[in-house]
Amino acid sequence: MEYRYLGNSGLKISEITYGNWLTHGSQVENDVATQCVHAALDAGISTFDTADVYANTVAESVLGEALRGQRRESLEIFTKVYFPTGPGGKNDTGLSRKHIMESVNASLQRLQTDYVDLYQAHRYDTATPLEETMLAFADVVRQGKALYIGVSEWTADQLRAGVEMSRELGFQLVSNQPQYSMLWRVIEDEVVPTAQELGVSQIVWSPMAQGVLSGKYEPGAQPPAGSRAADENGGADMIKRFMNDDVLKRVQKLRPVAEETGLSMAQLAIAWVLQNENVATALVGASRPEQVGENVKAAGVRLDKSTMKAIDKALGKVVERDAALTARTTPRSRLA
Repeated sequence: MEYRYLGNSGLKISEITYGNWLTHGSQVENDVATQCVHAALDAGISTFDTADVYANTVAESVLGEALRGQRRESLEIFTKVYFPTGPGGKNDTGLSRKHIMESVNASLQRLQTDYVDLYQAHRYDTATPLEETMLAFADVVRQGKALYIGVSEWTADQLRAGVEMSRELGFQLVSNQPQYSMLWRVIEDEVVPTAQELGVSQIVWSPMAQGVLSGKYEPGAQPPAGSRAADENGGADMIKRFMNDDVLKRVQKLRPVAEETGLSMAQLAIAWVLQNENVATALVGASRPEQVGENVKAAGVRLDKSTMKAIDKALGKVVERDAALTARTTPRSRLA
């Protein structure tokens, strides 16, 4: 495992972060989830990412229990706030001061820790003044409940405004967590250059494009049983944008590129996002412990220019690059 600084801070995190979205508390049993977390620790992963909304708070509880007994100082624990939790009442969502202060306390209890290393705004809240949100985050930091603040899926303009205000209030906004992969490059033209200027890192989710870049989905074939694309409880909906023959045919052209580098297709996909110098870590989940060990092999891999060009040639025009798509991830209302 190799480690990188998070933004313009002194915090080092592992190049591969273990994330438990769509797995803990929902798709896998708790004992298997614990085995996956322990496999991550054994592989050198020190950074763990979750959110209060995952499995409606259960994912945080599962992660907290799985990490119980570990040396806290050796871990970096990240969580998020924004989406509805609990019964979904009128104040159970968004980035209001009330929701942030109540949510961080609840997250710490579930994670069995006194503080999180990074507390992230899961989306931008258009219904709450940015000043209110940032003042609440400043207090969370001053109270020692979070060491750093991050965001997720913010536009370049939103990042600029957030970083400026955080500096005025005396705390560090150090990261953004966007979707990023060989197939989904919408952050490259606007978000990444702005983040580099501001000293903000990317913590990227879905580096394997919901598993499509693993090569397990073939054009014209039914998704394998038990795969995300076959999951009618949410997984299939998340992956459907990539599940068309044009994309799947192009992805299969990556197979000889991966073989040439001595990597699996999944490892190639993770290694590819880590070539971007603004990326601090790639978020990777697992439903089986052995998956963790395989994914970790992407850490420290350097892809040469010819390999990067071969990847671009293989994927061609199916790559999504529209920078405007970042703004569309901001919910129209907090209850949407």
